[in-house]
Amino acid sequence: MAANTSGKNQAPNREELLQMAIRTAKQGNAEAARAMFSRILTEDKRNERALMWMAKLSDSKSERRQWLEKAIEVNPANEIARDALKKMDYKTTASDNRTLLVFGMLAGIMIVLALVVILALFVLPGMSA
Repeated sequence: MAANTSGKNQAPNREELLQMAIRTAKQGNAEAARAMFSRILTEDKRNERALMWMAKLSDSKSERRQWLEKAIEVNPANEIARDALKKMDYKTTASDNRTLLVFGMLAGIMIVLALVVILALFVLPGMSA
């Protein structure tokens, strides 16, 4: 006779808890999912899937960055975490670049206006004489 391994009174093992946490996160209950992932990480600080889900459920960019960096520490070949960090860095750089672009455009407009004024004041009056 086979032993009952599913045991309804038995607490879920780490993999079952992980699957439960993922389902909970996908259902939109971030707080409960975070609590389950935290429990998993107290038992296994190197659980890459839990680290990645914690990054996904983060409330802030800095917290997300920390979870992604921990995931990369666990698995340096984690391309998803690396790509997510690159995108975060790109967004920061893109924002800085937009600011520079706006100031560059304003400077360009000012130069064009200055040239128009110079033409209107000095070159065009001299042509009619």
